[in-house]
Amino acid sequence: MSDSTTERSDLDRVDPEPAVAEPAAVPQLDPDAGTGEQAGEQAGEQAGERAGDGSDDQLGDGVVGSDVERLENEGEIAADYLEELLDIADLDGDLDMDVEGDRAAVSIVGADLRQLVGRDGEVLEALQELTRLAVYRETGERSRLMLDVGGFRADRRARLEKLAAEVVEEVKATGERRSLEPMTPFERKVVHDVVAAAGATSESEGQEPRRYVVILPG
Repeated sequence: MSDSTTERSDLDRVDPEPAVAEPAAVPQLDPDAGTGEQAGEQAGEQAGERAGDGSDDQLGDGVVGSDVERLENEGEIAADYLEELLDIADLDGDLDMDVEGDRAAVSIVGADLRQLVGRDGEVLEALQELTRLAVYRETGERSRLMLDVGGFRADRRARLEKLAAEVVEEVKATGERRSLEPMTPFERKVVHDVVAAAGATSESEGQEPRRYVVILPG
């Protein structure tokens, strides 16, 4: 994991860019990709690859120096885009940039930005997709950048890890499978990781946006 975390506390004005990429510049995303993490991770779930999508806190074996530089560049592009949005909306906020696993990570912190999170993170998911499209417009490569606002994802991860651990113990004790509530692909990945670390098995069922995790006995 890159140890070089950059914080932007002063919002420098940049040349305005369109909020959404022009049609010709928009990548051919999976129809479910608008939910945030569906692209790539659903395939990983179906193949049983619980730890291969880069959500872990450590760099994957395939991430080398050039990849880190590329991801750091994605973070810079995303930060420029988000700075302009905050400026236009007259919102305060600092930007933290890092590399987590094999994806860039940007967090907006330092202010009450609940309006950028929305109910159950719906606004955050949409803003993340717009930011990824802004990165694509600049690089020509599809981005898997992770955006957090006000620690929403970090808090949600902690709660999910606790819930998953409790349900794994319940399933082991009762021998009965347990279905969890529908989650985003990011949230399902968190649960899958906890279940795998506990030596148990889980799978995803259903269709977006009602796709959910099932924790299995045995």
